[in-house]
Amino acid sequence: MPTYTFRNIETGEQQDVFLRISELDAFKENNPQLESIITAPALLKGVQNFNAKVPDWHKDNMKEMKKIHPKGDYGTID
Repeated sequence: MPTYTFRNIETGEQQDVFLRISELDAFKENNPQLESIITAPALLKGVQNFNAKVPDWHKDNMKEMKKIHPKGDYGTID
């Protein structure tokens, strides 16, 4: 379920609420003292090639699976 952040207009207190999207409008109507706060998602820093971070043992396991199941799609294997 998505997490929504709200701020109480009277007290300034912030709270996170877990709601289904279908429940959001009813929640806002039932809680007029809360205002929705839109927050930006966290950004990744220093993103590099994913294959460079995969351990060798995992690459070896993927190669073995490819030998056993040659028609399977297991992504790029170095």
